[in-house]
Amino acid sequence: MNIRLLVIRTGSPEKTAAFYSLLGLIFDYHKHGNSPYHYTTQIGETILEIYPLAKNQTEADKNLRLGFTLDNFDTTIDTLKQQQVPFIMEPTQTDFGFMAIITDLDDRKIELYKK
Repeated sequence: MNIRLLVIRTGSPEKTAAFYSLLGLIFDYHKHGNSPYHYTTQIGETILEIYPLAKNQTEADKNLRLGFTLDNFDTTIDTLKQQQVPFIMEPTQTDFGFMAIITDLDDRKIELYKK
């Protein structure tokens, strides 16, 4: 089994896509069917999409936690620090590998692992 699709909803899709681009992701902006315009990228077999908030949503889900293994960990960490991205945990060795934890624009925790 593989994860095929992850959808993040946000009040600022363009800014959120720009934020995740700092991790090296490249997004397309499109729509299909009756969906709203949204950002999409593929990571391995998984599609990550960034959608605007649903009509009944007033804020993004802050409980979603994502983790990414980065090919260019050190360079990405430097870029994130230059952009003043908040770090919950500075890069450190853990039982799960060398990692850092940041927050995105909606305060979701994002785990970053060194490949």
